[in-house]
Amino acid sequence: MFAALIMMLFALFPLLGYAAVPHEDAVPAYAEEQTILQTEKDTPQPGWGDAASGRVHVDRHYLGQYGESEGTVILQRGGNTWRHLRNGPIASIAGTLLLVVPLLLFGFWRMVGPARLEHGESGRQIQRFTLWQRLIHWATAIAFVVLAVTGLIIMFGKNVLLPWMGHDAFSWVAIVSKYLHNFVGPLFVLCTILMFFTFLRENLFRRWDWDWIKRGGGMVSHRHVPAGYFNAGEKLWFWVGVAFFGFIVSVSGLILNFVTFGQTRYILQWANYLHVIGATLYIAATMGHIYIGTLGTPGAYHAMRHGTVDEEWAKAHHAYWYEEVKASGGHHPDAPHPHGVSPHPGH
Repeated sequence: MFAALIMMLFALFPLLGYAAVPHEDAVPAYAEEQTILQTEKDTPQPGWGDAASGRVHVDRHYLGQYGESEGTVILQRGGNTWRHLRNGPIASIAGTLLLVVPLLLFGFWRMVGPARLEHGESGRQIQRFTLWQRLIHWATAIAFVVLAVTGLIIMFGKNVLLPWMGHDAFSWVAIVSKYLHNFVGPLFVLCTILMFFTFLRENLFRRWDWDWIKRGGGMVSHRHVPAGYFNAGEKLWFWVGVAFFGFIVSVSGLILNFVTFGQTRYILQWANYLHVIGATLYIAATMGHIYIGTLGTPGAYHAMRHGTVDEEWAKAHHAYWYEEVKASGGHHPDAPHPHGVSPHPGH
């Protein structure tokens, strides 16, 4: 599925290329722009390399600093292209993807079912996550959900919510969503950084992870594949979801959020392209993460909520980690120690 998402992302690149150069396919939004475009078409202009062109970086049609110098930009044609792409193919593909992914996950769950324990629970608990790990995970998760919901409202609200809510009600929903998105965004960036360094060591790939990947984690066959503290699927989620997509939405979001640091309109438009595409793929991947952490793997949610897992669960899903815990004396028959053991496979 991830490969399909990446292919879809690359399929958008040719479309995004239209925003890089002036072209006649950009549909003007207003009659005044029609007049300006016709006037410029009939009047010879200096070349891009000529100082008289008003060039800031590429050409005066696309770039112009905020502030006094942007007053020299009569028409920024990239705005037309941005509106066309954002509200057209990008919105259509993003919306379709976010509707299809949960349907695919539901179909997978109906056909394959959850990963079950062969011998049932033992009743003996092992500490898996510390209080700090759980706090940073849930802080990041809550911030992500707020951003995802408000981002979807900002992206699709006019088409989905406005028709049945009416202008007055939707205006308040849109305003609240905008401010929540802008203020929670930097908090999410901070949480993502803390999340990265909190779980970095446990997500380094080990030799047995390749076997887990080749066997698909046993999700279809229901044959448990030995794994360390995190299995290869969780590590892929960490590096692709948390690290890569988190980096894209964080950097692009900060560029869009704090527009007083000299960003040009052209930069802001590209930041918006990357933000929407990155957020869409991040949300889609998160749906898979949520499925595996709840319906797909019973017991995983309990671990992140309470910090402990059953001994049989640990033995079945993370055999190498379980052996490390047992060897280090982290096995508690009745209840976990308040501080527990923070095992790291192979260390």
